[in-house]
Amino acid sequence: MIFGDSLSTSYGLPSDAGWVSLLTQRIHSKFIDYRVINASISGETALGGRNRIDRVLNEHLPEIVILELGANDGLRGASIKSIYENLEAIIKACKKYNALVLLAGMQLPPNYGISYTQKFQAIFPQLAENYQIKLIPFLLAGFGDKHDFFLADGIHPNEVAQRKIAENVWEILQTMFQENQAVTTTDSDIE
Repeated sequence: MIFGDSLSTSYGLPSDAGWVSLLTQRIHSKFIDYRVINASISGETALGGRNRIDRVLNEHLPEIVILELGANDGLRGASIKSIYENLEAIIKACKKYNALVLLAGMQLPPNYGISYTQKFQAIFPQLAENYQIKLIPFLLAGFGDKHDFFLADGIHPNEVAQRKIAENVWEILQTMFQENQAVTTTDSDIE
């Protein structure tokens, strides 16, 4: 299940051009049994995600959650503490439902100031370390600083960038699938 904001909703693009759709195609080509749910909402904040995570987890019961939130909070200048605590609450909820978590790290433009941008960027590896979850260090790695990879708004990735995001996610997600299958296989062999 993808739990994110407009970066995960194909904002400004046809839905089949977004990274979630591209990732879904790849998952189905490798692991047919997985159902992919995109529970992302454009404009979502970590607080908004915190307020709805239990309902979404209860409805879908995912094995893996790709958590892609926090960027809108950072762009709005929310406190680092509140962003951390809201993402932390989402991670704890996922763990309560026995879902593995893949956290997508984000960065902010430099015009937010060195101190704030560094503290914001540090949220993601700190959460990954504290909760022993997988981390994509920077969801937009490989193009985040290149204007040609964004729509006219300069915020949302274009179609070419969507393929790169799908690769960035797949690089870590495939290891989670392999580990999850190994655990499932081991459990089946014991029975």
